[in-house]
Amino acid sequence: MEKERVNHPSHYQLPNGLEAIDIARYLDFNLGNVVKYVVRAGRKDENGMKLRDKMIEDLQKAKFYLEDEINALTNEKERAEGTKRSI
Repeated sequence: MEKERVNHPSHYQLPNGLEAIDIARYLDFNLGNVVKYVVRAGRKDENGMKLRDKMIEDLQKAKFYLEDEINALTNEKERAEGTKRSI
């Protein structure tokens, strides 16, 4: 039996059947991607990559999106505070 690669792939499913998309759809883009990459870390086969290397790559992707979200929120806060000071 061929693995499902489009609808409900196993590397996005938790042992209890919950899928990353079940959580990510309620979050913004960056945080949804953090959930997606953390859930699949160490679970997705990639031709030519060792499992540990793929896990590191997925966690680095999650880190990228988390840092991007933190930077966006920090910039938004700084812009809002700058607007308040100039009024």
